[in-house]
Amino acid sequence: MTLDDIKHLIELIREHDLSEFELEQEGFRLRIRKGGETVTVQAAPVAAPVVQAPAAPAPTAAAPLAPTDDEGGDLAIVKSPIVGTFYRAAEPGAPAFVDVGSPVRKGDVLCIIEAMKLMNEIDSEHDGEIASVYVENGQSVQYGERLFAIRLKR
Repeated sequence: MTLDDIKHLIELIREHDLSEFELEQEGFRLRIRKGGETVTVQAAPVAAPVVQAPAAPAPTAAAPLAPTDDEGGDLAIVKSPIVGTFYRAAEPGAPAFVDVGSPVRKGDVLCIIEAMKLMNEIDSEHDGEIASVYVENGQSVQYGERLFAIRLKR
């Protein structure tokens, strides 16, 4: 992919008002996030060129702590970092990664969001227990939409 191709993609993303775009093919990966965030280009196995716009840090899946829940525990709200389709399990018929009441540790997979035929695992950034699941399996999610509430471990 040439620099002109990348510039053309950026223009298309602006034209269609997309907040995030990701392309991966044969050892080449391109991720563009709108709003002054990073633009990253990676090609394997050669060192990847990286272009960064001056910006705030990239969003994470977890939001700041919410107030306490009904049981008095602090909650962390996990939000979607991308637009796509939400899946609770790795494949149809498989058990969900987590359910309400499931214990989770930092780094555990909570769900998968499919975006442009790519399966993106969403990991927990906290230790605790799943307090709520806000999205149904197979539902489309938007950037920043609530996915889970995690009751933090004390």
